[in-house]
Amino acid sequence: RSVYDDQPNAHQKFMEKLDACIRNHDREIEKMCNFHHQGFVDAITELLKVRADAEKLKVQVTDTNRRLQDAGKEVIAQTEEIIRCRVQQRNITTVVEKLQLCLPVLEMYSKLKEQMSVKRYYSALKTMEQLENLYLPRVSQYRFCQIMMENLPKLREEIKEISMSDLKDFLESIRKHSDRIGETAMKQAQQQKTFSTALQKQNNVNYGRNTHLGRNRILESKNEVTLKRTFEDEDEHDEEVLTAQDLVDFSPVYRCLHIYSVLGDGEVFENYYRKQRRKQARLVLQPQSSMHETVEGYRRYFSQIVGFFVVEDHILHVTQGLVTRTYTDELWNMALSKIIAVLRTHSSYCNDPDLVLELKNLIVVFADTLQGYGFPVNRLFDLLFEIRDQYNETLLKKWSGLFRDIFEADNYSPIPVANEEEYRIVISKFPFQDPELDKQSFPKKLPMSQSVPQIYMQVKEFIYASLKFSESLHRSSTEIDDMLRKSTNLLLTRTLSSCLQNLIKKPHIGLTELVQIIINTTHLEQACKYLEDFISNITNISQLTVHTARLYGLSTFKDARHAAEGEIYTKLNQKIDEFIQIADYDWTMSESDGRASGYLMDLINFLRSTFQVFTHLPGKVAQTACMSACQHLSMSLMQMLLDSELKQISMGAIQQFNLDVIQCELFASSEPVPGFQGDTLQLAFIDLRQLLDLFMVWDWSTYLADYGQATSKYLRVNPSTALALLEKMKDSSKKNNIFAQFRKNDRDKQKLIETVVKQLRSLVNGMSQHT
Repeated sequence: RSVYDDQPNAHQKFMEKLDACIRNHDREIEKMCNFHHQGFVDAITELLKVRADAEKLKVQVTDTNRRLQDAGKEVIAQTEEIIRCRVQQRNITTVVEKLQLCLPVLEMYSKLKEQMSVKRYYSALKTMEQLENLYLPRVSQYRFCQIMMENLPKLREEIKEISMSDLKDFLESIRKHSDRIGETAMKQAQQQKTFSTALQKQNNVNYGRNTHLGRNRILESKNEVTLKRTFEDEDEHDEEVLTAQDLVDFSPVYRCLHIYSVLGDGEVFENYYRKQRRKQARLVLQPQSSMHETVEGYRRYFSQIVGFFVVEDHILHVTQGLVTRTYTDELWNMALSKIIAVLRTHSSYCNDPDLVLELKNLIVVFADTLQGYGFPVNRLFDLLFEIRDQYNETLLKKWSGLFRDIFEADNYSPIPVANEEEYRIVISKFPFQDPELDKQSFPKKLPMSQSVPQIYMQVKEFIYASLKFSESLHRSSTEIDDMLRKSTNLLLTRTLSSCLQNLIKKPHIGLTELVQIIINTTHLEQACKYLEDFISNITNISQLTVHTARLYGLSTFKDARHAAEGEIYTKLNQKIDEFIQIADYDWTMSESDGRASGYLMDLINFLRSTFQVFTHLPGKVAQTACMSACQHLSMSLMQMLLDSELKQISMGAIQQFNLDVIQCELFASSEPVPGFQGDTLQLAFIDLRQLLDLFMVWDWSTYLADYGQATSKYLRVNPSTALALLEKMKDSSKKNNIFAQFRKNDRDKQKLIETVVKQLRSLVNGMSQHT
């Protein structure tokens, strides 16, 4: 750079100097060559001398080599043979050594294939583990080992798939056969309970604890046998009683569990198993729509559930961690809520008490079975109390029909007994005691009709039917006694009372039947104490116990009697109205017939015969009925006189009407029903009597003078009543006496009537203003 960057002629100067330097070096080289040239020449001269000797030596060496080659050919052949043999020997030794390493691997792999072919998958996994960890690493350089290593994961997956397939088959199998498993478990629980109950009565031992311990021992021994058969594949069969668990081959579960555990996927298997079993639980808990129609539907439903939880309980006790107590409790609580909801829904459709009773028995066996397996069942027994109320309702409906049939078939006549045998048959069905009747000779009649012993027997049958539901509910005798009394009270106060009320209101029930109903209810009421004794004998609970309920038959039959009595009064009045309706008075007659009206005599004869039937009634009832009939007859006759449609009435009609009232008074004084004091019954017609006496005697001056005084002769005659009747007579007098104005007596009578009418009107107006 300095050469090109300096002055313009610097390059030329540099080149000149470089040429001078080269010339100097050439001179030095030349000097050097001249110095060594002589040595080089000497060397060439020596080489020329040696060349001839070298050619001789070459010929000699070539000849020697040829002779040596010819002589060594045989040696070489022998040597090569020795070398080949030694190499072969060394290879054989190496192969033997390698085969000795490979043979165990091949034997183990062959064993693995054999185990796979005979489905000993757990042993196959153990063999794989040995191959991977012990044998294959020794010969890993060989290709067949690589192939084996590549096949082992595939074999593991194949084992997992096969074991999972077996598990799925197992799950499908137990889903189909869970009802059979459950049925067997329920039968065994029922048999064990029966046996233990008998054992308790003899030895008074604690059945529950022994059962639980014995069950654990059975499970432990059975688990040992199952595990031994599963892992060692021994074809040994234990000779023991076939239990519900023996119906199931659990080996697929154990095998799959251990296979997945060995493969490190135990948690995956547990989650899969629990998920599938939860799905199956939902299917098992889903009832059929027509389950409530037959007991078999309920039995199959319970058997499936029991079978499901028997399997889960067995899995819980024989495996470690596959299912836990928390898991089974959670599953059971879910199932229990569903079961209770299903039973509440479907049992509500049951109208047959026998079906409800069968359902109760199934629930008890179901609860006892699962309780034996450690599941809490208190909620099921609480549900039974709800079903008990429904059972009582179905019983009440059934007995309501029975009572109606009994009442419909009754002839409502006293029971005739022709001899001692017939009498004993009746009193064996109904607790009847009457010393006076016992003194009479046969044939004789019992006061009640045939429905009384039938009703009494049906009440006892109801108590027995109600008792059937209370059995096996694990309740004390006191509680059972209370249940029976409450259900019997419902039967008496609601069902029987309703049937009696409906019976009394039926149109075809006449007065005779009503009288017999009153007599019947009296005897049924007296029999209530025997029903209480009957319940006490069943439950062994004394009636003197403080908390013992009493039967409400007294009020039930009293209400029925009161209703029957009221119906008697109503029907008597209706009958009286029927007779009154056929009365045919000629209200304008000039003179009476001289005898009472035919309709009234028929009515009185009817009343006489009716009151003769009342002799079996309590005296007060008969007296009240008689008094009510007389009062109603009196009121009806009074209304007939004061009917607004009756515009005119003659004195002859008043006289005829008076004759009819006289017959009524004679009937009242004849004491148709004993027990009346003095003229009490005649007082029912006192209003009519005073009114008719006033018109018959025409004693208006006395009436008007004494009106308002306590000592008045016509105290019961109301001025408005007298005015209404007097106006009808006044109109009749005007019509029938056209020429009355020409006769002085008639004119005076007409003036008297008009005067009395005016005075009566003033009295009525005064009473209205005062009011």
